[in-house]
Amino acid sequence: MDSMTTNSHAHDLIDFVRRMSLDTLPPAVVEQARICLLEALGCGVFGASQPWSRLLADEMAAEASRGFSTVIGHGRLAAPAAALCNGTAIHGYELDDLIAQSVVHPGAAVIPAALAAGEAVEAGGARLLEAIVAGYEVMHRIGLALGAEPSRRGFHVTSLSAPAACAVAAGIVMGLTRDELLSAIGLSCSAAGGIKSFAVGKGGGMVKRLHLGRAAEAGVRAAQLARRGFLGPPFAIDSRFGLVEVFGGASADAARLSAGLGSQWAIAQTWFKVYPICGWIQSTVQLLLEMRGPRPLASADIAHVRVGVSRYAAQNNSEPAPIDTMGAQYSIPYCAALSLLGDPRDPDMFAAETVGRADIRELAARIEIGVDPRIDAVYPAQYGACVSLTLADGRSFEGMVLDCHGTPADPCTQAESREKFRRLTRGRLSEAQAETLTERVRTLADLSSVRALMEPLSSASSR
Repeated sequence: MDSMTTNSHAHDLIDFVRRMSLDTLPPAVVEQARICLLEALGCGVFGASQPWSRLLADEMAAEASRGFSTVIGHGRLAAPAAALCNGTAIHGYELDDLIAQSVVHPGAAVIPAALAAGEAVEAGGARLLEAIVAGYEVMHRIGLALGAEPSRRGFHVTSLSAPAACAVAAGIVMGLTRDELLSAIGLSCSAAGGIKSFAVGKGGGMVKRLHLGRAAEAGVRAAQLARRGFLGPPFAIDSRFGLVEVFGGASADAARLSAGLGSQWAIAQTWFKVYPICGWIQSTVQLLLEMRGPRPLASADIAHVRVGVSRYAAQNNSEPAPIDTMGAQYSIPYCAALSLLGDPRDPDMFAAETVGRADIRELAARIEIGVDPRIDAVYPAQYGACVSLTLADGRSFEGMVLDCHGTPADPCTQAESREKFRRLTRGRLSEAQAETLTERVRTLADLSSVRALMEPLSSASSR
């Protein structure tokens, strides 16, 4: 729906409150506002003397002098703020890793949390690696335990499972005790949230990028507070009214948190995107690129395109006329049209000024989207697609992919990963900086401090 032309009760409410003024409000309402203010201030004065308020105030005061953690391309900040910025940046263009079965993006949350917390305490590289593996494990397993119900209800499962995983990663790299770590997890579970309003309609704004940053920030903050003695509920993941029960609802299955521990590693199930788009559109783009050949076609060359996907993707990713980057990255018609007419590997093809390109919009409007039972049967374990393409000259093509390139079933080579790194850092890191960073990642287990790893990134260009 186009929010600019569709009636909205919420917009009616917002417009109403924006028009309010002290001159037109009933005197009794204004007087009640004064009473509410005085009540709140009284509560604040009393509450400021309580142990939880003192602990939090002490943490915030100390933060002003703790600018040890690198913000990529922007210098240094305190650890929670650095985690917020870097998580938002890593998830900033739909190119970060994911795990299909649990439908989570662990790298953009766990890694910035571990890095920021690790820099703040000068943890070693080996501890950082341990924290990353642990965070991936927790995030994936919480996603599995939540099941499919949260996604059906419109929650972003990644931002439900990420705060606890980030607390684990931050807590491990900081060396928290078991009780402190449980408190950190308990605190972070109450930071879980995130709705998928970005995935429907023409435009999604920027909020999805922020989901991962806020989760990383919450995890680091929870770990730092727990180290000060701020207590969280120790069974917040799987207790009565715990994270899994509250968000998972009918699909909640806490047994999945521990099934196969040590034999089914989450990080081994990670896959890496080839194209800067939603995960379940990758297969569609791959097929159409193979069908069209090495050079782009013209819109007039294409007679008909049909894309068969899961029911979930068909219901939520079929907007043919997106208006911004987020909308384009989540639109099957836009991505399919771009695959035939341009270069879907190029991030610039999803920039706001490109999204309205006339030939892409014309073709996107003609693309047929349907549910393919074979694809639907394997979702979300596999993000497949079945595509048929008919050209104006009569030639036709058809194909199906269940596991696109980049998944564990068809992994990218190390050479491809290095080329992706070079492509994304070109013009932002010098060749020397890129080489130094690559080498420090390779020898991470031997580094005595995470700060050595992050040093090349503090001066990266943020253009």
